[in-house]
Amino acid sequence: MLQYIAQRLVALVPVLIGISLVTFFLIRLVPGDVVDLMLANETSLDSERAQEIRRVFGLDQPIHIQYFNWAGGVVQGELGTSLRTGQPVRDEIFSKLPVTIELTFLSVAIALVIAIPAGIIAAVRAGSKTEAAAQGASLLGLSIPSFWLGTMLILISSRYFGWFPAASYTSFGDDPWRNIQILILPSIALGAALAAITMRMTRSALLEILHREYIVTARAKGLTNQTVVMRHALKNALIPVVTVVGIQIGRLLGGAIIIEQLFNLPGIGRLAIDAIAQRDYPMIQGVVLITTTAFVLINLLVDILYSYIDPRIRYS
Repeated sequence: MLQYIAQRLVALVPVLIGISLVTFFLIRLVPGDVVDLMLANETSLDSERAQEIRRVFGLDQPIHIQYFNWAGGVVQGELGTSLRTGQPVRDEIFSKLPVTIELTFLSVAIALVIAIPAGIIAAVRAGSKTEAAAQGASLLGLSIPSFWLGTMLILISSRYFGWFPAASYTSFGDDPWRNIQILILPSIALGAALAAITMRMTRSALLEILHREYIVTARAKGLTNQTVVMRHALKNALIPVVTVVGIQIGRLLGGAIIIEQLFNLPGIGRLAIDAIAQRDYPMIQGVVLITTTAFVLINLLVDILYSYIDPRIRYS
C-alpha cells in the first residue's frame, strides 16, 4: 500500500507541472495586465512609472524567466506575492480555503443523506411509482443549474420567510449556528446535482448487485430483505458510488465559484474570480495549483478507500 501511495504521489509531479505551465501561459493571453488596470484607474501614472512598476513586479522579464522564477518559489513552498495586495499568495489562499472546504463537505453531506436512501428505495422498489418519483426528482436535480437554484433559494427565503443569512459571512469558530445558517442554502444549491448523480448511481449499482447469485442464496437462507440489502448488497454496490462522489468532491472544490459569488462567501472560488478580474497572476496560479493538488489527492484517497470497502482489492 505504501509503495502504491508513493507511486501515485510521484505521478502527481508531472501533472502539477503540466497544469502550472498551461495556467501560467494561458492567463497571459488575456489582454492587459495588472499595470494596465492601474493605468486605467490612475490617470497620474505615466508610461515611465508603469514600466517601473512592471520591473518591480518582474513583468518586464521574458515569460519563460517569469515561469522559472515562480516555479522555483513553489518548490520552496512559496506561491509568490499578490500583485494587488502585496500579501503572500499562500497566506491568502489558506485563509479562504476553510470556507470552500466547509461549503464543499456540507454540500456532500446533504447530498449523501438524500441520495443514498433514495437510491436504495428506488432499487428495492424497482418498477413502482416510488422509483419513478425518485428518477424524476434526480432528472430535475441534474437539469436545474446551481446558480438558478441558489437564486431561487435566496428569493424564497428572503421574500417569504424574511431570512437572508448570506448577507455577511460568520466563521464556525465565531458562531457555529450562524455559520450553518449561512452555508445551508449554498450547500443545497451546490449539492443538488451531486445528490441526483449519486442517487442514480446507487440505484443502478444496487440493482445490478441484487441479481447476483449470492444475493439469491442469501434470500433462500431466509434472511430478511433489509438484512440482504443493507448487509450484503449495499457494501458491494458502494465502489462505483464512492468513485462518483470522490470525483464530484474535487469538482465542487474547484467549481464553487458561482455559488460563492452568489452568496457572498469569501472562499477560494471568489478569490479566483477577483484575481482574474485584477490580472493577479500569482494568485490565479496559486489557486489553480492548490485546487489541482486537492483534486488529485482526493482521488488517491478514494482509491485507498476501495481496499477497505472490498477486501479483494489490494495494491502493491
